[in-house]
Amino acid sequence: MQEIIININNVSKTYRGNAAPAVSNFSIDVVQGEIFGLLGPNGAGKSTLLNILSGLLPFDTGKISICGRKLPQQLNEIKPLIGVVPQEIALYPSMTAVENLKVFGGFYGLRKKELNRRIDSLIAYFGLAQSKNRWIKTYSGGMKRRINLIAGLLHQPTILFLDEPTVSVDVQSKTLILDNLKEINAQGTTIIYTSHFMEEAEMLCSRVAFIDEGKLLCKGTPNDLIQDSGCENLEALYLKLTGKTLRD
Repeated sequence: MQEIIININNVSKTYRGNAAPAVSNFSIDVVQGEIFGLLGPNGAGKSTLLNILSGLLPFDTGKISICGRKLPQQLNEIKPLIGVVPQEIALYPSMTAVENLKVFGGFYGLRKKELNRRIDSLIAYFGLAQSKNRWIKTYSGGMKRRINLIAGLLHQPTILFLDEPTVSVDVQSKTLILDNLKEINAQGTTIIYTSHFMEEAEMLCSRVAFIDEGKLLCKGTPNDLIQDSGCENLEALYLKLTGKTLRD
């Protein structure tokens, strides 16, 4: 039996000043070693959920456990186990890639020798060895996205939270990121991943959950959901579940 590594039980969150909850009685389990996709339109609650799981945002009701530890009561024990890669590029533009990563490595308390080894290894792995001493502000969007991802991997987390990791990148960077994520997952890292790209999620994820207006719509393997719904693919199911109304 696969071990449940994340349990979210009836979690709700309402932002101050809003009548409708951003997340409403949401429940899912994530098992160790899978790539789990949270899929939904803008404002569906995906980023709110990731921020809650990362300990960056309190929730109002419900229960969450991560690696057998309760959130928020045992957040200090959870933090070393998770890596967080936000949708926004969280880098210092007037510093080099290596300088940025040394700052983030310092946050994790990594020793200098080990940190330098990991930086060199990950920069090469993501195809950035030739540009590691350039300022971030000279990087393309895809290069910044890769450094952003490396920052969340430096401490070799048990669980990696990814919020739209391939948004606004070129095809080459996207391919490299997805191939490397599959390898990282195969080595044992559990990945929780949000995306608007249904074809990408269908190819990458072992299971997915559709969320809209903070509520769970359905969950399962991509193949099972497609077959059960009678849709051609996840994109068709996505539109069936969430409609074609613009979410600007």
